[in-house]
Amino acid sequence: MSEFQVTNHSSGRTFIVRPDETILDAILRQGIAVPYSCRNGTCAACKATLVCGNVMYDEYDPSALSDEEIAAGSVLLCRAHPTEDVEIHADEIAMLSSMSIQKMPCRIVELNQLAHDVMEVKLALPRDTVFHYLAGQYIDVMMRDDRRRGFSVASAPGSNTLTLQIRHVPKGRFTGHVFQSMKLRDILRFEGPLGTFFLRKDSDKAIIFIAGGTGFAPLNAMLEQIFRERGFARPIHLFWGVRARCDLYHQELVEGWAKDYSHRFKFTPVLSEPDPEDDWSGETGWVHDSVLRHYPDLSDFEVYASGPPPMIEVIRNTFENFGLDPARLFYDSFEFSSDTLYPNPAGE
Repeated sequence: MSEFQVTNHSSGRTFIVRPDETILDAILRQGIAVPYSCRNGTCAACKATLVCGNVMYDEYDPSALSDEEIAAGSVLLCRAHPTEDVEIHADEIAMLSSMSIQKMPCRIVELNQLAHDVMEVKLALPRDTVFHYLAGQYIDVMMRDDRRRGFSVASAPGSNTLTLQIRHVPKGRFTGHVFQSMKLRDILRFEGPLGTFFLRKDSDKAIIFIAGGTGFAPLNAMLEQIFRERGFARPIHLFWGVRARCDLYHQELVEGWAKDYSHRFKFTPVLSEPDPEDDWSGETGWVHDSVLRHYPDLSDFEVYASGPPPMIEVIRNTFENFGLDPARLFYDSFEFSSDTLYPNPAGE
């Protein structure tokens, strides 16, 4: 394999892709920010236009890029390797261009079990370290075998401690370690900030947040940030979908926000399979269906969705039919993986 040149028509930038890199790898190495999330060909966030030239692909999920889309000129940047010089059209995000991706150590300072399968892990950064990130972004925990596990930061910027909300995945190597043997003062290494899921402030539209399971984590950080800020007056409605009541691991926190900020914040929990002992009279079913029952016309809204790939795929494929401007849908697709090099946020 050889090095090839890539030109991005949206900015006029030209850069080199090394033989072992995808186009997205090379873009990030240049310090350029384009939309992306999972980096393993699942979420479709990095989909762009191939203007000319040819690429070959690593394995990816066909739901992220269909044969019809390829024929129409779409390219999945996180899995595409150029086979010649190529030209693309990919939106660049100026707000992230000044934020550098760093590698650094951290120390475990708190372990709090929030639910039977969710652990809150607090990481202290080295003293005098400056780590800039936006609420909603994630970090990759770096393992000894060079694999990584991505977790959204659940705390807003402004402190020397990062909070993660880690779900225990059956037979998961890293999450098993978190629940069974991780100790206070253990040292980890991570890389970040990563991803382009963050609150856009170039709109006055009302906001719908949609969380599935631990997809609540990045929205937790965004809400913390919003409630600290003066002058943020856009209405927000959070829908949080889980299986049963016990999975609403921060229900009291969110209900407290709904009470304290009732003039601009609403909360609707949605249970897909409530237990008999839940005595549940609230919303049931799939969380995206609950959103559409409340808001059958989404033309005046901005939507931020964070959760498992099937939830994100349904939202991507259906919400436009209910009036949502595709440019006002922002999402983070969570996938649990034990084998991929770049698992999604909140991965195994």
